Amino acid sequence: MDLKSLFFVLFIIVTVTAHKKSYKGYKVYNVIPNTKDKVNVLKDVESNGIGEFWMEPYNVNHAVKVMVAKEKQSIFLEQMEKTGIETVEVIKDLQNVIDNQQKPATTSRSNEAFHSMTWNEYHNLDEINAWLDELVENYPDIVTEVSMGVSVENRDIKGIKINYNPNNNYIGMLEGTLHAREWISPAVVTWIIKEFLTSNDPEIRALAENFEWHIFPVVNPDGYEYSFTDDRMWRKNRNTMYNTTCPGTTNDDMSNGVDLNRNFGFKWMTVGASDNPCTNTFAGPQAFSEIESRNIAQYVLNLQSQGEIIYYIAFHSFTQLIVIPYSHVDSAGLLEAENYGDMFEIGIRAAEKAKERFGTEYRVGASVDVLYPMSGTSFDWVKHEVGVPFTCLIELRDLGQYGFLLPQEQIIPNSLEIMDFMLEMDRVTKNLKYYNDASFINHSIFVISFAVYIARLL
Repeated sequence: MDLKSLFFVLFIIVTVTAHKKSYKGYKVYNVIPNTKDKVNVLKDVESNGIGEFWMEPYNVNHAVKVMVAKEKQSIFLEQMEKTGIETVEVIKDLQNVIDNQQKPATTSRSNEAFHSMTWNEYHNLDEINAWLDELVENYPDIVTEVSMGVSVENRDIKGIKINYNPNNNYIGMLEGTLHAREWISPAVVTWIIKEFLTSNDPEIRALAENFEWHIFPVVNPDGYEYSFTDDRMWRKNRNTMYNTTCPGTTNDDMSNGVDLNRNFGFKWMTVGASDNPCTNTFAGPQAFSEIESRNIAQYVLNLQSQGEIIYYIAFHSFTQLIVIPYSHVDSAGLLEAENYGDMFEIGIRAAEKAKERFGTEYRVGASVDVLYPMSGTSFDWVKHEVGVPFTCLIELRDLGQYGFLLPQEQIIPNSLEIMDFMLEMDRVTKNLKYYNDASFINHSIFVISFAVYIARLL
């Protein structure tokens, strides 16, 4: 390499490094507000730019994680001590954890691969999309490229359709990575794709073949890409139309973007959402203001006209939850979802099955009971507008030790237990008569046809 080329490479490296946000010295604290007044104190911490919450502080006695920059930590701790809010440091140096997450896993199963995809590390958007292209090329009779359209930065919202039987009337849809920083989401979704195409397990084969699957590993491509290139902890999309000055900081990038899981047009801005662009739960100026949420909704409506959607599953992290509709209501209003009891049974039974492999517990219920109230979510909108029998939001691993920075060593274990979840989900759904097993129908047709043939011989 000549001297001029070397200087150019060094310039690119320095530029990229300087552009990427560093979390050196940031700490993450676990806080538990035990009164409503203390919940309001925490909300003030966020609105004043002192700390950024990984989960919004809504409920009394509900533990939340707050990320605090080095220069704000003394102010934060003084305020917590003054108001009597229990505070425990859980991550000493956030950048160190981020750096460790970039190192490939070295566990016994970490070398598992399928074409160019591996599950010993997290893959960026280009790598995931290139892998989807490989699947289309290598499985032309089964896998078809599909798209929801484009994002606000004109990236393709890319997915695949897996269909073993052209006569399938039943549809399942998997939505990954509506929130950008939740890297375990596309990792698990790509694992499910791999299982649908390669597994010899008869239950996985039945689940794969009884449905036309529409699978999107990353539905927030701009935000996901940004979490790799600029800000590992980015959550929203990258719409810059609402940029404003954020209090307590000189960095106004936080005001860019909309929380896509608060932007859907069912109970928009009712609860658990913000009208402040400087927050992570900014719901946008109106329902469906964002092209990504509009494209997801239109895609689902188009599917509804093509067949019967049985499943819609949205993958998020973290806290190990199975959240079923609806998310805006209190306990007394849960029956607004017409088959809440059945969804709860499906979720409970499937969560119990997921626990068997590694002991991982997933709590099941409506958001108000297991997380916090929220509105404008994708899976709630799908339930209300389309009436899909089983919709849920899965919060993947963990319970907060690593949060959004789940180590690569946990990708495959998390994927395995979610595959167990889906198999039991399907078993219970089928037993509740939400759809007819195609293999049973085909067997019955064979038996009847064979009986008719024998009768004719006699």
